[in-house]
Amino acid sequence: MQSIDELLTYCEKVAFDLNFAHAKNWKSQNEKRVIVGYLPIYVPREVIHASSGLPVGIMGVGDRKQIIKGDAYYQSYICHLPRGVIEMALDKNLDGFDGFLFPAICDCIRNLSGMYKLAHKGKFQRYFDYPQNFDPKIGGVFYIQEMEKVMDDIFNINGVRADVNSLNNSIRLYNINRRLIEAIYDIRQEFPWRLSAVETYHILRAGIAMPVEEHNEILKQVLDYIQTDRGEPMDNIRVVVSGSFCEQPPIGLIKSIEMAGCYIVDDDFMLGSRWILGDVEENTDDPLQALTNAYLYQSQFSSAYYDVGNPKGKRLVAQANKRGADGIIFSAASFCDPALLDRPEMQKECDEAGIPHINFQYHENTGQFKVIKEQAGTFSDSIKLWA
Repeated sequence: MQSIDELLTYCEKVAFDLNFAHAKNWKSQNEKRVIVGYLPIYVPREVIHASSGLPVGIMGVGDRKQIIKGDAYYQSYICHLPRGVIEMALDKNLDGFDGFLFPAICDCIRNLSGMYKLAHKGKFQRYFDYPQNFDPKIGGVFYIQEMEKVMDDIFNINGVRADVNSLNNSIRLYNINRRLIEAIYDIRQEFPWRLSAVETYHILRAGIAMPVEEHNEILKQVLDYIQTDRGEPMDNIRVVVSGSFCEQPPIGLIKSIEMAGCYIVDDDFMLGSRWILGDVEENTDDPLQALTNAYLYQSQFSSAYYDVGNPKGKRLVAQANKRGADGIIFSAASFCDPALLDRPEMQKECDEAGIPHINFQYHENTGQFKVIKEQAGTFSDSIKLWA
């Protein structure tokens, strides 16, 4: 059993390896194994795992790579993520990946699927759409068909067809993964100093670049370590961070919020790992239907998610109340249309609920955080003094 510091160092290394050496080493151990990269936010990783595949999240390059070629592919008035992802593909960081999934988040990600196809990256490049109609006989059937297409793509590469048993096993493993992550968040809600937001982020981000079996063992060890006190409590307010679900904030930004006197007790940084609320039904005769039901009825809220009849603003307020948050920080990537278009309505819900909030924007490669730290610090102090 590794020490907590050893685990954190290992997770940070795996999480930010832009060459994905850990995943490629896993693939090299068996000729039937494939790597399927996916863009934020959520894909049903179970169908990839059940097909002898490793789903690997591609979350951008942050400040770890200079963007040169990628700037030629996209206009300047969109978010930074697509340019970084193109740069990775053209610089051969993603060589060894067998296929790529581009979830329906926004038009930028939609266009990336075509660019990867033109660049001949991977053996398949699939735009993965989500149902907008939540009738199980309409949207549900559509979603099953989308998952079957992914399974066919992988079968055409390695000849492995996911069956009922392998899908049920994958569902069980990812249920364990989500339970462990939520258990860590529950402890952090009460004792946020035991595991910082940055440390939590490293652990979750590493999980999208390694087999779920390995990540589950790491999560179990982390959970064991934070059962007892670690670190020192500080006079910080508790906040929920919302809007960072796709392009990821720089680590320096997360640190700045914490250093400014805020404990981040919930967030949407690595939302795909926490997308399904609760367990997907296990040991069923129709596991694809179980995955579909989970998406239709147990999805987390997000600006990339169709929410008619279940407004995300009210769900954000409920999340803040559940976590005992003193305030909400709206933190979105610059030019992120889904997050920025939703923000006014979500702020209105916060105002009606009496929850203080602030907002700012970032790029994944932002290098200066002084203004953000001062803004978060002022927010923290004002709540301590007058809330």
